[in-house]
Amino acid sequence: MRKALRWLLALAVFIGTLSTAGAATAAQSGPIDIKDRLLAIPGMSLIQEKPYPGYRYFVLNYTQPIDHRHPDRGTFQQRITVLHKDTSRPTVFYTGGYNVSTTPSRREPTQIVDGNQVSLEYRFFTPSRPDPADWSKLDIWQAAGDQHRVFEALKPIYGGRWIATGGSKGGMTATYYERFYPRDMDGVVAYVAPNDVVNSEDSAYDRFFAGVGTKECRDRLNAVQREALVRREPLEKRYARYAADNGYTFDTVGGLDKAYEAVVLDYVWGFWQYSLLQDCDTVPAHAATASDDEIWNSVDTISGFSAYTDQGLEPYTPYYYQAGTQLGAPTIHFPYIERKLIRYGYQPPRDFVPRSIPMRFQPQAMRDVDTWVRHHATHMLFVYGQNDPWGSERFRLGTGARDSYVFTAPGMNHGANVAGLVPDQKALATARILQWAGVSSADVAKAAPLAAFDAKLDVRDPEREPALRP
Repeated sequence: MRKALRWLLALAVFIGTLSTAGAATAAQSGPIDIKDRLLAIPGMSLIQEKPYPGYRYFVLNYTQPIDHRHPDRGTFQQRITVLHKDTSRPTVFYTGGYNVSTTPSRREPTQIVDGNQVSLEYRFFTPSRPDPADWSKLDIWQAAGDQHRVFEALKPIYGGRWIATGGSKGGMTATYYERFYPRDMDGVVAYVAPNDVVNSEDSAYDRFFAGVGTKECRDRLNAVQREALVRREPLEKRYARYAADNGYTFDTVGGLDKAYEAVVLDYVWGFWQYSLLQDCDTVPAHAATASDDEIWNSVDTISGFSAYTDQGLEPYTPYYYQAGTQLGAPTIHFPYIERKLIRYGYQPPRDFVPRSIPMRFQPQAMRDVDTWVRHHATHMLFVYGQNDPWGSERFRLGTGARDSYVFTAPGMNHGANVAGLVPDQKALATARILQWAGVSSADVAKAAPLAAFDAKLDVRDPEREPALRP
């Protein structure tokens, strides 16, 4: 009996020791750090962590298949960034459609929902480019597959609601992602997203430029653009010196003359894309009597004479490739400029991509997305700027769309946002974003951003790319 009691006592002590040791180990380890959780994802690696008050900010690489249809045929490293606030908060999935910034920033929906933000670099923008590059694998379906895999990898960590967002080409990207993976996101906020359904029919742009702003402003811009073509010979000589001084070449576009005209023809478009009506005062008032310096400086400030050099085009080769294979590109006319002054007109994307890269346009791609949005959009918000030329061809809603909206911010350009909407639409849009993000009903009722404005995180120019790039 005593022997049995001694054995039971020893067993109890042993079990107690194990329990105490287990508790001590748990106490020592504590919660797993968010960086460790991210790096535990297969294929995820750390490039850099940058400090920012109230957040953890990570620049990461994620291993992606080159071809999502055949994942065994090679991989590449795709950059993403994570602005981490708390795993209990909603997450905003941002796509710019180009390179990803590695500086901490917060998009408008992230501020509204006071959440985390995952930002993705678009495939084929360096360094997120397969080597060797099979350009046939750069399309909207493959890019949506990239987003889907990132979402699936991060969803176990960020288990709350997710909102996709993006501006310009990023807004297009968020929309295409929703079309191909409609069950991933709880909502989509697409800013200033063009929708070129029929690439050969662009009369909407001509109508836009005939009525945008005021006649005085239009006349002033048109006159400077025309004068830059009238003075082609002396200004091209200046362009040649400028190119030589900076080591610029023109092999892709096919010569300095073609590049010069492309820059000049971007001038009016570029003004309305990035400027406001009040900025017309910065445009020379009397183009015919303005100096060559005034004409040059105005065109360079708005269009950028480096845009169509080989060095200016190279970083955007993936965009021009997509414009010439799926996205489409605008063609506009210039009724106020004599035909003899225009030698090439708006040049197609094919002219801005090296000839070594084959291209074939797929007219069905945008028709498919447009039809899907019209009839199946759910929890989608599209925001456009009244004075942004890219909004001339936009997404529209039709029969079958549910809890989705298209709003226009008065007087705004390519930087249009929810904050710039008229009060009733601003309140509705904010409330819907909050509702889709799954925050409390009390916060939804307030219809105001949950996070305080941060001048470093939240202030930015419009989606700034050279004109004729959305």
